[in-house]
Amino acid sequence: MKTLNIGIVAHVDAGKTSLTERILYETHVITEIGKVDQGNTQTDSLELERRRGITIKASVVSFFVQDVKINLIDTPGHADFIAEVERSFGVLDGAILVLSAVEGVQAQTKVLMSVLRRLGIPTILFVNKIDRGGAQGETLIETIKEKLTEQVIPFYSVTNDGTKQAGIVRRDDAAFLDSCLELVASNDEAILEAYVNDEPFSEEQVRALLIQQIQHAKIYPVFFGSAMTGIGVPELLDGIVQLFPITEGKEDAPLSGVVFKLEKETSGEKVAYVRLFSGCLVVRTHVPLSRRARDMKTHLEKVKKLHIFVDGHTEQVQRVGAGEFCKLWGLEDVKIGDIVGEWSEAIREVHFAEPQLETRIEAVPKKKNILLYRALIELAEEDPLIHVIRDELHNITYLRIFGEVQKEVIEAMLQEQYGLTVQFSETGVVCIEKPVGVGQGLEVMGEGENLFYATVGIRIEPGAPGSGITYRLEVKLGALPLAFHRAIEETVFETLRQGLYGWEVTDVVVVLTHTGYASPISTAGDFRKVTPLVLMEALRQAGTAVYEPVLQFELNAPTETISTVMFRLASLRATFEQPELRREQFLLKGRMPVATAETLKRELHALTKGEGVFITQPVGFSKLEGEYPTRPRLDWNPLNRKEYMLHVLHAY
Repeated sequence: MKTLNIGIVAHVDAGKTSLTERILYETHVITEIGKVDQGNTQTDSLELERRRGITIKASVVSFFVQDVKINLIDTPGHADFIAEVERSFGVLDGAILVLSAVEGVQAQTKVLMSVLRRLGIPTILFVNKIDRGGAQGETLIETIKEKLTEQVIPFYSVTNDGTKQAGIVRRDDAAFLDSCLELVASNDEAILEAYVNDEPFSEEQVRALLIQQIQHAKIYPVFFGSAMTGIGVPELLDGIVQLFPITEGKEDAPLSGVVFKLEKETSGEKVAYVRLFSGCLVVRTHVPLSRRARDMKTHLEKVKKLHIFVDGHTEQVQRVGAGEFCKLWGLEDVKIGDIVGEWSEAIREVHFAEPQLETRIEAVPKKKNILLYRALIELAEEDPLIHVIRDELHNITYLRIFGEVQKEVIEAMLQEQYGLTVQFSETGVVCIEKPVGVGQGLEVMGEGENLFYATVGIRIEPGAPGSGITYRLEVKLGALPLAFHRAIEETVFETLRQGLYGWEVTDVVVVLTHTGYASPISTAGDFRKVTPLVLMEALRQAGTAVYEPVLQFELNAPTETISTVMFRLASLRATFEQPELRREQFLLKGRMPVATAETLKRELHALTKGEGVFITQPVGFSKLEGEYPTRPRLDWNPLNRKEYMLHVLHAY
């Protein structure tokens, strides 16, 4: 069977869920179109999604166009759920990026386009709402070229844009073919040389070259229409099957797939959403499952049940072939990103951004905090970018999140799925620490206050920017049993999660300088207990500086607001370049702390008279000046030797 797996992505409110509904209606999957504001759409199944009119979890539906089965993922558009979007990108053959003809290129549009381009995903740009008042129609093409990419070609012209009589006309004249040839030539030196030398190209050659470069994500076609009225949607569907690379199932090849989503049934059983690139899955057979982690080996799991997506619903099957999306029951030890079968080049590496905000969460009443922690762990399994951190010392649970909307979503899910009422503390930023000098720590077995049967010496040095934690040996590997070496290394990485001020330590070189043990008395536990004392003493001598997360930003707003905006940015510790004036708008590029960016987001509407667009992306960390912020330790502090020893010796 010919299959095509595509995603619909967009800035919030651009109309992508409405477009999904229209596509399902046009392909006869549904007989009535749901509306986001009425909460009855096919793909927004969560109660919160229906209530708020936003997509939170990626959902899958399928339909046929001609003889091609298309599995479609409707993904979130809000910035707080970018992780869900990125996770879906890894399993796509192509994407539809929806833009509003009224609002144009918005904040999230730019972020999504940059990810699509980086991953090399073939993409059609669909300009929606051409029948709405204020629609820009074809004039939007220049904005797209300026803000997204110059490698675009509109396949249609718009007539009567901004009115109820709006329509589209296919471009297939000589001027269109010349534009296509120029664009194709700009991406290929051989074609460019032939073009410059006036070598003739037939219409078939130009179209073939155009499709080839579209499928390699070098050129991006633009379609126009309206999801509400259906204008341009049949043409978009034809474009999908003509322009995207259609998968022919390689069922005789080795099994290779990836888990891109997890759900839990009321019974607690996990349901894995799998994109199968090659081979086939069969019920009651065992499949290899592996994870991209150094301590995770491949293990076998039994396939208990399989569902495939058919015309808007799922059907139970005994076998799933290559190219399909499916739901799989039976995988107990499974996480998002796990590889089913073998790794293959078709599996894209998608690197998720780390959440840079943290909040404390507790149950109401507090006696339900244990139930809350268990519920959060379950939610984190379905979304690996919900980071749950437990402070056993103070009986506190922290969450690492992307934004304030995510707090509301987590709160609603805990209430609806677990019956838990919760409250959050004020959200703060997650800092890091870096060593500023060199420090040495040493604990010798049988000497001083060392009560452990282990000798460990460690030197700490600053590492290169972006190097993380570098662990080295200055001792002979064979001088210590391998299990003891492993205990030291694992404890080093664990201990460096909290530095002198409580933040994770990075860009650090840790050198093991001394080791010693007493056979057969010494155990791995001795090394695990003494290493934090040695490491933190070395870190104390080296000293650390605290760095806060920084964002790179672009801000578009009306020229009349420029002085107000620049003054406010300066007060929020932003640094920026000279503003660029573009017609009646200005563009500011710069950097600012994550901590103050949240304030600007809240004030942007008032500062820019509702017309500002603020786009950000993480760009690293900046050293703080003055008094450093601290974070309460989540364990017994090895720098307080007496307290630490009382704890590890179980004296409490």
